[in-house]
Amino acid sequence: MAKRLTAEQRLVLTIAILGSFVAFLDGTIVNVALPAIARDLGGGLSTQQWTVDAYLVTLGALILVAGAVSDAFGRLLVLRIGLIGFGIASIAVALSPSAELLVAARAVQGAAGAFLVPSSLALITATMREPLRSRAIGIWTASTTGAMIVGPLVGGLIVDHASWRWAFGINLLPIAIALWLLTRLEHGDDRRADARVDVLGAIMCTLGLGAAVFALIEQPNLGWSSPAIWMPGLAGLVLLAGFVWRQCHVPDPILPLDLFRSRNFSAGNLSTLFVYAALSLNGFVLAIYLQQGAGLSATLAGLASLPTTLLMIALSSRIGTLVGRWGPRLFMTAGPLIMAAGALPLLLVADDFDYWWQVLPGMVVFGLGLALTVSPLTSTILGAADPGRSGIASAVNNAVARVAGLLPIATLAALTGGALDLTGFHRAAVATAVLLTVGGLVALVGIRNPAPVSPGRSAG
Repeated sequence: MAKRLTAEQRLVLTIAILGSFVAFLDGTIVNVALPAIARDLGGGLSTQQWTVDAYLVTLGALILVAGAVSDAFGRLLVLRIGLIGFGIASIAVALSPSAELLVAARAVQGAAGAFLVPSSLALITATMREPLRSRAIGIWTASTTGAMIVGPLVGGLIVDHASWRWAFGINLLPIAIALWLLTRLEHGDDRRADARVDVLGAIMCTLGLGAAVFALIEQPNLGWSSPAIWMPGLAGLVLLAGFVWRQCHVPDPILPLDLFRSRNFSAGNLSTLFVYAALSLNGFVLAIYLQQGAGLSATLAGLASLPTTLLMIALSSRIGTLVGRWGPRLFMTAGPLIMAAGALPLLLVADDFDYWWQVLPGMVVFGLGLALTVSPLTSTILGAADPGRSGIASAVNNAVARVAGLLPIATLAALTGGALDLTGFHRAAVATAVLLTVGGLVALVGIRNPAPVSPGRSAG
């Protein structure tokens, strides 16, 4: 019989949930608030894209540094830095007087957010073993998914009845609670005396991603022939290639390429790339089109995906337990394929908009597939790495997810045909289904169920 969580493990799990909650909360609030931000600060679709991608660029690049720092200097220290930095940056976003300053504040917020999720998950991994770890990750998944309810609902209400600026202030409450709980934790930090961080590699990765994403977002306005586009685009690719080469030769890489020798780690991250690209595309397009195309309020647009979130909360903990017994391959294959089936009913959306039969059925199917996918994906990738490297393993997976999230938004003009009208919305739904199908097939071919734990071995 599996052990129960100890009091210390429950406290660790609570802190991990709160630390990650604010990052998920921010993501859902931003999507709902994008039309209001663009109306207030100007800039149209470009402002909306940069509001999302400025955050994801620094998050995706620095999350690797955060993972390495987490393993080297301690998960609790990194988590504290992330919480304090995220709170300060949230205030800066809310007070931004222009689109340029808002984008800059979002970049800082992404940098702080990079320190939250890897250290949170690494805390779980460092204090628990299978099948307890899979169960805890399932609880973490279900609980942090609550941000997908709180974000659209509270964010939409604030946008409709006050200002989008106030929507970023709700980050401060979970941050304050998490910081207080950290003072009550008995678990100490594990630190390496010889720890070093590849600062140059971090700079190369951040600038490379930023330059490449700039070219992708601004290309529809200036064209590939413009030096303002192809020069930063080429420079970004060169920097990213140099970053990968450097990781093969420095003694303490922030992206340890040897992690990818594990079949489950490499296949899990490849599946993550496609699944999270689809999730980002679907969330971004749905939140904007339902307001600008279908004419819904910010609150109603935020509530449109509520069935998906409720299914995630209801099922994730149970799915995490089943993964510990049956292995992840079935869930990681079926989940994305079911989500792909849920994306296709969005093709029913028409000028004569009706949420109940054009959107709701797809959201229910999508939520079922998402619940089957997220917890197994996370536990499989963390379980494929040595516990002493859980911070960087989590960071790599989160970096892949965030980079996957920014790419479809950066290339939105190409995916939608240049406009987020009804035709563009339908094209985005098809692209979402294709990405999810590929993600499921990657898991089918690449994931292997780990050998079961023998009865004589400790499971907790």
